[in-house]
Amino acid sequence: MSERAPSAPIDEDRYKALAEELRCLVCQNQSLADSAAELAGDLRDEVREQIAAGRSDDEIKEFLVARYGDFVLFRPPLKQTTWALWAGPFALLAAGAGAWWLVQRRQRLGGNAAASPRPGPADMGSDSDAGSNASPASGVDEAAREKARRLLD
Repeated sequence: MSERAPSAPIDEDRYKALAEELRCLVCQNQSLADSAAELAGDLRDEVREQIAAGRSDDEIKEFLVARYGDFVLFRPPLKQTTWALWAGPFALLAAGAGAWWLVQRRQRLGGNAAASPRPGPADMGSDSDAGSNASPASGVDEAAREKARRLLD
């Protein structure tokens, strides 16, 4: 932490609120107010000096963003460079919902097809049918095609 003394008295409530809105660049998941990192102490001193100089909260944030980027804000603004941060959670939620829906749909469709008996080796008929081009599952394939046609209509 820096050894600089504050040059003028400041509004401590405003200082604390602003320090809570700013991210420690070392710890990344802590605010400036919560971090014990040396850089966080330097940034707290910088915020304190800026408040004492009469700057507004927005001016202080703009100064820090110009110096360190939007990452210094716990709530970055929605703009072209940060839209993925804001849209990412919703995109993941939508992808998860879509995957869940597909699994449920396949289980429903697969469950109905599993209920119909499939021809086994005993149902293949006599050995004379073995040379024909008909496959043992052609009846199931035809039933599945018919079911798909009904679903699409």
